[in-house]
Amino acid sequence: MRLSIGIDIGSTTVKIAVMEGSRILFTHYERHMSQVRTKTLEILEKVKALVGDEEFTVSISGSAGLGLANSANVSFVQEVFATEKAVRLLLGDVDIVVELGGEDAKILFLTGGVEERMNGTCAGGTGSFIDQMAVLLNLSPDEMDKQGLAAARLYPIASRCGVFAKSDIQPLLNQNADKRDISASIFHAVVEQTITGLARGRQLTGKIAFLGGPIHFFDCLKKQFKETLALSDETAVFPEYDLFFVAAGAAIYAKESGTALTYNSLAERLKNAAADTGHNTYMRPLFETEEEYQAFSARHQKAAVEFADLSEYKGDAYLGIDCGSTTVKLVLTDSDNRILYSYYSSNKGNPLEAVKKCLLEIYSLCEDRVTIRGSAATGYGESLMVNAFGVDFGLVETMAHFKATSFFRPDVDFIIDIGGQDIKCFKIKNGAIDNIMLNEACSSGCGSFIETFAKSMGYDAEEFAKLGIFAKHPVDLGSRCTVFMNSSVKQSQKDGASIHDISAGLSVSVVKNALYKVIRAKSADDLGNQIVVQGGTFYNDAVLRSFEREIGKEVTRPTIAGLMGAFGAALYAKEQGKAQSSISPKEELENFVNTTKEAVCGGCTNKCRLTVNTFSGGRKFISGNRCETPLKTAAQKDLPNAYQFKRSLFDEEKAKIKPGTRGKIGMPYALNIIELYPFWTAFFAELGIEVVFSEPTTRKTYELGRDTIPSDTVCYPAKLVHGAISDLIHRGIDTIFYPCMSYNLDEEKGDNHFNCPVVAYYPELIAANMPAVKTVRFLYPYLGIDHPDTFPKQMMKCLAEVYPGIKRAEVKRAAKKAYAAIGAYRERVREFGRKGIAYAEEHDLPIIVLAGRPYHIDPEINHGIDRLVSSLGVVVLSDDSVCDFVSPPKVSVLNQWTYHSRLYSAAKFCAQSERANFVQLVSFGCGIDAVTTDECRSILEREDKLYTQIKIDEINNSGAVKIRLRSLLCAIEQKTEVKPK
Repeated sequence: MRLSIGIDIGSTTVKIAVMEGSRILFTHYERHMSQVRTKTLEILEKVKALVGDEEFTVSISGSAGLGLANSANVSFVQEVFATEKAVRLLLGDVDIVVELGGEDAKILFLTGGVEERMNGTCAGGTGSFIDQMAVLLNLSPDEMDKQGLAAARLYPIASRCGVFAKSDIQPLLNQNADKRDISASIFHAVVEQTITGLARGRQLTGKIAFLGGPIHFFDCLKKQFKETLALSDETAVFPEYDLFFVAAGAAIYAKESGTALTYNSLAERLKNAAADTGHNTYMRPLFETEEEYQAFSARHQKAAVEFADLSEYKGDAYLGIDCGSTTVKLVLTDSDNRILYSYYSSNKGNPLEAVKKCLLEIYSLCEDRVTIRGSAATGYGESLMVNAFGVDFGLVETMAHFKATSFFRPDVDFIIDIGGQDIKCFKIKNGAIDNIMLNEACSSGCGSFIETFAKSMGYDAEEFAKLGIFAKHPVDLGSRCTVFMNSSVKQSQKDGASIHDISAGLSVSVVKNALYKVIRAKSADDLGNQIVVQGGTFYNDAVLRSFEREIGKEVTRPTIAGLMGAFGAALYAKEQGKAQSSISPKEELENFVNTTKEAVCGGCTNKCRLTVNTFSGGRKFISGNRCETPLKTAAQKDLPNAYQFKRSLFDEEKAKIKPGTRGKIGMPYALNIIELYPFWTAFFAELGIEVVFSEPTTRKTYELGRDTIPSDTVCYPAKLVHGAISDLIHRGIDTIFYPCMSYNLDEEKGDNHFNCPVVAYYPELIAANMPAVKTVRFLYPYLGIDHPDTFPKQMMKCLAEVYPGIKRAEVKRAAKKAYAAIGAYRERVREFGRKGIAYAEEHDLPIIVLAGRPYHIDPEINHGIDRLVSSLGVVVLSDDSVCDFVSPPKVSVLNQWTYHSRLYSAAKFCAQSERANFVQLVSFGCGIDAVTTDECRSILEREDKLYTQIKIDEINNSGAVKIRLRSLLCAIEQKTEVKPK
C-alpha cells in the first residue's frame, strides 16, 4: 500500500506523520523558530530512508503551511478539516476536540452538528502564552508545570493575552505569593480562556479529546481541564498521538487528494519555494552612518550624574530602592548626590532575594566608613520592601521619578517613563505635576514588549536591541499589542526580513504604541518642549532614536535613565533628614527569614484571601487585600463612602421584603437592576409578589454562568448576569423577571435618555444563550419606564398571563408606588452627597467622585476600589450623588445616554470644585465609554483639573490601582502647594 505523508506547519512547530492505511508509521516534530522552509526540509530528511524512491502522496496543513504549500505546489488541507478526519478515524466516538498549539487554539464540536471555533490573531491561552509566563516566573515551562501540580490555591489571572496576564502576575510576585500557586493559576487561566474565549457560550460536555503540544507536555494543564470541566477519566481523552493529529489528518487527506511525489521531487519543490519571499513595507534606517550614531550618543551623555567610589568613600549615604514590575534597582548616594553604588537587574520572580543580596553587598563595601542616614522605596514592591527590610519611607513611583527628573532638568515640562510593563507620563506646569497618564492593564509599548520577542528569537533584550541600530531596512510592523504583533513578525521573517530589520521595526512600534495608545498625542506640541525620557526601555538607542524621530524633537535622556526611580527615592530619603536609617542591619539580613501563611479578611463582604508575610524582627506584610481594612487600627475612622452607602440601602431594602400572597418572582441583581431595585421592589410588593434577588456576586457567580457567555469581549458586569440568572434557577425560583428597557428614566440632562445597548437588551441575549431559562418562566418584556402614563398598561400585559387575577387598578397603584420609591432613593443619594461634601469641608479632606455606571458599586465589579480610595483618607462620592448640583455642561458629542449625562455633570461639578476630583471607572469591553472618557477629560482640563481613568474587568489588580490613586493624590497636593509663578 502506498504511503501518505502529512506535514503540519503550525505557528511555532513543524510536525510530520507518515501513514500506511490507518497505521501511523512515523512521527516527528521540532520548533521552527520562524525558519519554516528550512526546518521542514530538515524534518523531511528524517523520512528519506522510510519512503526510499517510492512515490507517495503528501499534503501540508497548519496555520503557517498555506504559503509554503502554494509556493511548492503541494496540496493543502485546512487544519480543522484535517483534525476532524484524524479524530473520526483514530478515536471514533468523541463529541468535542480541544486543541491548543503554539499560538493557535481551536474547539471542534462533532456532536449536534459539526462546528469549529478558533482564536483570531490573539495568542492568549496558547503555548506561547505559557512560555511567556514561565519566563516571567524565571522557570522553565517544565518546572512551572511541576510547581503547579503542588499548588494550594488559585489566583484569578487573565489569559486573553500575555501582557494582561503579566499585569496580574507581577503584583503577586512582588507580594511574595507562592510560585506553585501562581503556576497553577496560569494553567487555570488557559482553561478559562478556552471556555470563555473559544467555546463562547457553547457548553463543553460529553467525551472531549485534548490535542496539541501544551496539553501533551503539561500535566497541570490536563488537571485543570479535568477539574474545571468536571471530566472523568472516561470523558477526558488524552490520545497517544495527541501532538500529531493535524499531521495525521493531512496524511489521511493525502490518500484521497494529496500530491503524488517522490522524496527527491518533494525536497526539490520545497528548496525552490525557500527562495520565494514576500513583500514587506520598509522604513528608512534609524542611522544612516556610524558618525550620525556617534553624534547622537555624545549628545545623550550630557545629562549625567557624578559617581564616586564606595570602597573609598567615608561619610553619610542615602539609599533608594525601586522594586519595579520586572526589575529591581538600587542607588546609594552621598551627601552631594553622587552615586556610590547602583544596581539594575531583573528581579527573576524573587525581588526579596535580589534586594537582600544587594544590601549585603552594600554593607560589605561600606564597612565602618559609611552611615546610611535614610532609605526610601518606590515601585510595585514598595510596601514589601518597607516591611521586609525596615526601609524608612515609601514613595509613590510617580513622585520618585519626578524628583529625579527635576535634578537633571528643573525646567522639564513633560516626562515619559517606559519600564518593563508600565508607561508613566507626566505633564509639568509651574514646577508641579499637572497631569498624569499611565497605561492600562495592557503593556504594549513597554520594555517587556521587546523582551518577549527577543527571548522568542534566542536573544537577550540588550543584545536584540543593538541589532536594530544599523538595520538597513527596518520593517514597518505597525502599532499593535504583543500577541497581535507575533503574526506580523513571523510573516516578516517568512518574507525575508532580517533579525536586524525586525529589531528596528519593533523599536518603532514601541514608540508608536506609547505615543498614540497611551499618551494619545495629536502632535509633538502636546508633549511640550523640555522633554525628559527615562526608564530601562530608553537605554535602547533604537527606541530613543525612534522616539525623537516620531515627535520631531530632541529630548533629554539621563545617563541613569533606568535608575531614575531609585535615584529619586534616594533624594527623597535625604530630604527627610533622619539621623539614622532603620533599615535592617547586616546581621539581621544574614539571618533573614520570611514565612507566609494564608488568611481570609472578614472586614467586608469581599472576603479577600490574604497572604501574610512575616519577616525577621516580627515585621509583617499583608497582601491580597483590596483595601486597607486588614491594616487598619481601631482608632482609624471610616470616612463617607457613597458606594458603601448605596450598598447599605440595598441591604436595607432587602430586609423589608416580605412573603407575597401571590408568590415569588426572581430578579438578577445586575446591570441596571442594581439601581432600579427600589422601583421594582415597591411595584411588586404592592401587588403581593415577593421579589427574590440573586445572591451578592462573587467570582463564583461568574463561574456559575461562564459556559453560557457568547462573547469574551462583553463587559464583566454583563458576564455576571449569566451567573445571577443561574443562581436564581438553582435556588428554585420558577419565575424570573428581567425586562428589556431601551430608555432609562428621563433626568433631563441630555439630548435623550437611552440605556446602553448591553443594559437595554441583555435579557434577549440571556433568553437565546442560556438553555436553563427554558426550564422556568422567563419574563423579558420591552418596557418604557420613562413614560409613567403607559407603563401600567405594558406591565398589565406582561403580568396578566402569569397572575390571572391581577387588576388594572392594582397595577396603576403599584406603578405609582414604584415611581415614588425610585424618587425617594435618588433623593437619599443626593442627600448623602451633600453630607459628604460638608464632612470633607469640616475635616479638610479631599473628595474623589468615583464616577461610573450604577453597577460599578458591586464589590465584585469594582474589586473594592471604593474602599481602597476611602482608606487613603478621601471622602468617596458617586457621580449620581453630585450630578444634580450643577447645570448640565455643554458637550461636543451627542449626549443621548442617561449614564453618560451623569458623568458629564459630575465632571463639571469636580471641575468647579477646589476639593473634589474625578476618577472614572471604565469596564473593559465598554465601547461607548470611549466617548465619555474623552469628553470628561475635556471638561476637567478646561478648568485645569486632573482626569484619572481606571479600567476594570474580572481580574483584580489593586496594586496598580493604588499606585494610580496615590499618584493622583500626590499630584493634587503638589499643585495645591506650588503657586503659579
